[in-house]
Amino acid sequence: MKINFAALSMPEKGSVVLLIAQGRKMGELTRQLDSQTGGLLTRAMDMADFTGKKKSFLEIVAPEGLENSRLLLAGIGKADKLDESATELLGGEILGKLGGKFGKTAAVVVENIEGMKTETAQICARLALGAKLRSYRFNKYKTAKKDNDKPLTSLSLRTAHSTLARKAFKPLDAVADGVFLARDLVNEPANTLYPAAFARRCEKLKSTGLKVETLNEKAMKKLGMRALLGVGKGSERGSRLVIMRWTGAGKDDPAYAFVGKGVTFDTGGISLKPGAGMGDMKGDMGGAAAVSGLMAALAGRGAKINAVGVIGLVENMPDGRAQRPGDVVTSMSGQTIEILNTDAEGRLVLCDALSYTIDKFKPEFIINLATLTGAILVALGKEHAGLFSNNDKLAKNLAAAGRSSGEKLWRLPLGEAYDKMIDSKVADMKNIGGRFAGSITAAQFLQRFVGKTPWAHLDIAGTAMDSPKTAISQSWASGYGVRLLNQLVADHYE
Repeated sequence: MKINFAALSMPEKGSVVLLIAQGRKMGELTRQLDSQTGGLLTRAMDMADFTGKKKSFLEIVAPEGLENSRLLLAGIGKADKLDESATELLGGEILGKLGGKFGKTAAVVVENIEGMKTETAQICARLALGAKLRSYRFNKYKTAKKDNDKPLTSLSLRTAHSTLARKAFKPLDAVADGVFLARDLVNEPANTLYPAAFARRCEKLKSTGLKVETLNEKAMKKLGMRALLGVGKGSERGSRLVIMRWTGAGKDDPAYAFVGKGVTFDTGGISLKPGAGMGDMKGDMGGAAAVSGLMAALAGRGAKINAVGVIGLVENMPDGRAQRPGDVVTSMSGQTIEILNTDAEGRLVLCDALSYTIDKFKPEFIINLATLTGAILVALGKEHAGLFSNNDKLAKNLAAAGRSSGEKLWRLPLGEAYDKMIDSKVADMKNIGGRFAGSITAAQFLQRFVGKTPWAHLDIAGTAMDSPKTAISQSWASGYGVRLLNQLVADHYE
């Protein structure tokens, strides 16, 4: 969908969206239209008992006295409550109402309404972001499109500050592109997106200005990454480690690191998962997808930060060569791990990726993302991702970024008692902690590999795939994490 910004005016043709605040408050241009049409808008609102309440819409088809195909009145609620997050959701809701039923182009008139605290240029930019996020489709493998799947091809936002709006939208557009990349990766089937194929997609991001390096199994073996490599032993697809670097600050400025779990398909290995729902395990690389999308977004908007993105890419398959329950492996850090369940594989991928990132880049902080445990869905459902951290300041900043971006987090505890649950009788640790506190013991496992580096672990199993439909996300894959971490960087580290 093409998005453009134009001078404030009332389009003479096509579909037009007009913003109405609670109490039927309108902008000056909208009031003029109502007057010129003999109170058309007022009469329609009276008949429908429309007051401008948040999330309410009133459609006027073929309005009398106008050549427009329809007018769509969009309720924004209280004008002083229209913040960035609410505006993005409004943009998605508007696009959902417009669809393509009444033409493929539409315009939104954005003008100042009494009580608004946000500048109209910013409102325009955020409406555009919400609309773009809502426009996402993954129809790559569909040979025939349904009649009701005819999205808008062009959306115009009309404002008195079109130049400022266009400028404000540019970095947001790059973030949306990063979200789309993450969604595409998670939606892609595992027979086309295996570790080497995922790595090749990351290599294409060099065009954005990222430096991208891929390590094969030989290179990882030389580094001692036997925990990560053990997960992929049963697959015919070789494992990969991809390192993406963005240098947007000075050469002497610190680096900030993001690490993602990239299990491109997870059968559970020898500890085989039940067949029902196993197809969803194509999305078990949601953490790697989020890191890839974030790095693309940071480069696309020219973020003033030095960022490193590292993703471990493996396929977990059962085979005569696959690792077994009871095996002991040595991680890159030198710590030994007793494998009691081969379906607790994501932490094995992450522990070596974390060790590599800390050893090589010595980051100011390290944040890892992973669709790590089913236990996090039991605890938090699909509304929040789990947050674990050894640093209160980092945790606080992440939680704030979650509230601002709408990608919410809930902090869960870490502690010595939980850590003891992963002690092993035959190795330094075991890869599962037992029936209870599954998400916490997984986080405790990861914490053993970060030392004193400020660290946060985001368990996104409930939010990255098979995610709830929202005004700005209608896809099976949400792209969760891209907007959250971009917000974190923008608010605190640029």
